[in-house]
Amino acid sequence: MKNILVVGECCYDTFVYGDCDRMSPEAPVPVFLPKSESVNLGMAGNVFMNLSSLSLPEERIDLLSSPQWKKVNKVRYVDDRANHMFIRVDHNDEAFERVDVSEIDYDSYSAIVISDYDKGVLLEEDIAYIADHHPLTFLDTKKRLGEWVSNISYIKLNTYESRYNIPSSLAEKISHKLISTHGPDGCFFKGKTFPVDKVNIKDVAGAGDTFLAGLVYSYLKSKDIEVAIKEANNYATEVVQRRGVTTPK
Repeated sequence: MKNILVVGECCYDTFVYGDCDRMSPEAPVPVFLPKSESVNLGMAGNVFMNLSSLSLPEERIDLLSSPQWKKVNKVRYVDDRANHMFIRVDHNDEAFERVDVSEIDYDSYSAIVISDYDKGVLLEEDIAYIADHHPLTFLDTKKRLGEWVSNISYIKLNTYESRYNIPSSLAEKISHKLISTHGPDGCFFKGKTFPVDKVNIKDVAGAGDTFLAGLVYSYLKSKDIEVAIKEANNYATEVVQRRGVTTPK
């Protein structure tokens, strides 16, 4: 049985879909007419929802974030027909407080997933503490990496983060644990490319969270990181073909 803890910033992801058929006479901006709305958990909450979607009923997926996360809402205004996003409005993006990682019951989890958006829920020393106290940890972070990631099992970064958030002095030390995702070009691990199928992409929002969740869950099943990467690619490819933030079905 797999019990997994997700730690990090959480929010609501709101998508407001509507029509946009004319420009405003008052300013050179489109007039947006809302029609429908969908709300999902975002950031670490989306990792949690993806893991919950993949897990069996008897398996436990827990989420640890600051209680203030319910104030945070990322609202996207999207044309219903073209799926074009006009603007994203973030509410209360600063409403995060640090969590106490010393209170985690580490022995009760098969893996710990750190989804760190660098907004205050976790400091570098908190992430190091988690890795020091659990043998299987996965990290996705917006922070610039440092020696504090030494005991992390696997680090997942996107194209930008892989290029700019790894000091040259650290690159070789973490090369055996770094999984770098590159959207339609797949991902890279230990010099090997893991391609993805070419599909009609409707929305990339949350795809990285799906990849991370799929990676963790698949690794716990197979104990083979390359098998897990391939399955994670498949899950991410599935969700980008649907609009909004979704989970594998």
